[in-house]
Amino acid sequence: MTQHSGRGRLSSLPAFFASTATLVAVTATVSAQTGSSERGKQLFEKHNCYYCHGTVGQGGRDGARIAATALTGNQFTRYVRKPTGGMPAFTEKILTDAQLTDIYAYLKSLPTAKPPAEIAMLEAMRDRK
Repeated sequence: MTQHSGRGRLSSLPAFFASTATLVAVTATVSAQTGSSERGKQLFEKHNCYYCHGTVGQGGRDGARIAATALTGNQFTRYVRKPTGGMPAFTEKILTDAQLTDIYAYLKSLPTAKPPAEIAMLEAMRDRK
């Protein structure tokens, strides 16, 4: 019978703990990126985003269509923090990154707008001409 030293097992412990820490960090990041669309909708309404962007992100006179945005979560957060045009900046004091992640989740949960040709009322108006 061969005796094994415990060194082989002990030397692998730092690698095990490092991989466990990485797994925990990745899990936290994934959780943060997913957000809650329900909380996002509440925040969207509470912070009056709908004034410019419409009640379901469809856009309006003063704000772009943002329903089902093509922006990534990071791009969305960066834009909200330092927007161009007439949109006010929403600093971390106003909306945390976690809250912006929730708003982003809400926007991603919204259906994309139909093409004009698929909207019956617009087709009926066009046919009247």
